[in-house]
Amino acid sequence: MEKESINTITLPKRKQRVLNNTSCHNCENHECLIKRNLSALEGCDLISKKNNIRCKKGQQFIIERAPVNGLFFLFKGCVKVFRTGINGREQIVRLAKAGEIIGHRGFGTEEYYSIGAIALEDSELCYFSKDNLQQTLLSHSKFAYDLMLFYANELNRSENKVKTISQMTVRERVIDSVLYLHRKFGVTNGFLNLTLSRKEYADYAGTTEEQVIRVISVLKKENLLMAKGKKIGITDLQLLKNEISEHNYFLDS
Repeated sequence: MEKESINTITLPKRKQRVLNNTSCHNCENHECLIKRNLSALEGCDLISKKNNIRCKKGQQFIIERAPVNGLFFLFKGCVKVFRTGINGREQIVRLAKAGEIIGHRGFGTEEYYSIGAIALEDSELCYFSKDNLQQTLLSHSKFAYDLMLFYANELNRSENKVKTISQMTVRERVIDSVLYLHRKFGVTNGFLNLTLSRKEYADYAGTTEEQVIRVISVLKKENLLMAKGKKIGITDLQLLKNEISEHNYFLDS
């Protein structure tokens, strides 16, 4: 794959770094769709022609409405995937960790990415071109079947989330966001491993920064959360779960 195709969806060349390919066989992301299908893809051009890209914290590597040229698999780091809504407001669709796919919503059906993606910390990505992916899917049925199952699960999670969020209060949405980060990224020394700004919590929960600050303040007073700067820790995990248990908080884990 030529570097020019990467440049159409990332920041300028001086801010990106294309690395030597990391072998899929040495990858420790065992839940990665490519890693799970290594035996079926043995000798396939898809593996040999992938590119590894390093993104600095804060770097946007997918721009909304840019042409769809392929898929990214997150090798290391953390990424936020978002859409721009009314009045330019950002809505975080999901937060991706190592082993997950980014950019799949436009692959195969759209000419342009409907989402943007920004690295929340220094990250490394495996990039597979659209042409190589399509050729592989046509000739490797097990890989195609696994990708189909991935899309089916993604659709199910998205539909459940839309239904659940629409029935939640602002307080419940903030709690759901905190529990989502706890499930997905875990904790270190009592604090969530992924640190988001209050605005990013609001962008994920579908509310305002002011409301997030207010709810977190109340939850701290109730001894359900603790905070240190931007860092948030859960003081009573079970009580938080109980507050939104009727909404099946675990659906998007």
